[in-house]
Amino acid sequence: MLGLLSDLGRKNCWTLSERSGHASPDRLQHLLGRAKWDADEVRDDLRSYVVDHLGDDEAVLVVDETGDVKKGDRTVGVQRQYTGTAGRIENSQVAVYLAYAATAGHTLIDRELYLPKGWVEDPDRRAAAKVPDDRKFATKPKLAADMITRNLDAGAPARWAAGDEVYGADPELRATLQDRRLGYVLGIGCNRTVTTAEGMRRVDELAASLPRRDWRRVSAGTGAKGQRWYSWALLDIVDDAPGHHHLLIRRNDKTGELAYYRCYSPEPVTLTDDVRVAGWRWKVEESFQTGKGLTGLDEHQVRTWTSWYRWITLAMLAHAFLAVTTAAERHAQPTNNTLIMLTVNEFRHLFEALLLRPLHAVADILAWSHWRRRHQARARASHHRKQDQHQ
Repeated sequence: MLGLLSDLGRKNCWTLSERSGHASPDRLQHLLGRAKWDADEVRDDLRSYVVDHLGDDEAVLVVDETGDVKKGDRTVGVQRQYTGTAGRIENSQVAVYLAYAATAGHTLIDRELYLPKGWVEDPDRRAAAKVPDDRKFATKPKLAADMITRNLDAGAPARWAAGDEVYGADPELRATLQDRRLGYVLGIGCNRTVTTAEGMRRVDELAASLPRRDWRRVSAGTGAKGQRWYSWALLDIVDDAPGHHHLLIRRNDKTGELAYYRCYSPEPVTLTDDVRVAGWRWKVEESFQTGKGLTGLDEHQVRTWTSWYRWITLAMLAHAFLAVTTAAERHAQPTNNTLIMLTVNEFRHLFEALLLRPLHAVADILAWSHWRRRHQARARASHHRKQDQHQ
């Protein structure tokens, strides 16, 4: 775990073993492949840890997949398939993750490896990669539904779910969320249809027919360069299921690009509520970025089912530690106008410098931390001034 939290440029059994002073990678390879422990039980501990420290009744459960480009065809789940990581079809391994996004912080709390049909139907490949006999083919939305159900059943507090077009297009996932009375804001494609009071319409046709007065300019939250301002429209749609159903449309006023979301809530909500959830979907992308960049989420060099789940779970646990401890430090040490809010990246840097490899005086390390944050605060203020000038 300390190795996963370190600043090693590449994290695998070889580099982690060398950092730990082991004579060979045998001990860590044993931990991942043959030692007797249950990665799912550690996952459950991870969820409890996150809920204990970040739990929020208004939290959003965000689902998304990410891929790791791989060579060969022996690593579990690898085949030529589309991965957003590369933005094209590549020889890759794809997994679906569940992020817990709350006001205090966000991190990954669950994971499932996507096993393509070619793998499911090939007993030799399954046996070589030690895929469990009871593992059947499941779509990405089905994996997402299973994870959301599992975490709700375990008592994880949440009010919303969010996801992109892969998940918004799946009626079974939407039905699962509605049965649990979990509100959702799920992306859908421009060619999707919805039912309005006037009948069935394509969502892009609806957007084109809206008068100017139906659009409202609302921020989707703070990004790296300030508030993310878009114009939004909210339309009632008809659905057989109880509750309140809407089509949410986002317009980028600089490029004219449109995005569409299918929304549900068991109780009445406002456009601002749906926009907040739509904006929080990007929390999972941030978790992928920091999980891969800081805790080696994508740097595993394992081939079997068990080893993959063990590595990923430990990398998620390391990331959760960073998210939770950063949130605690933000609460204990509120920032002022001369510093940006403490980030997970900055906290990991301090943790490495102060505890893992204390190479400099504490005062020097803290001085560099404040310098970086002051520099980032000035950059943020500059972006905000430019943004205000164009409002």
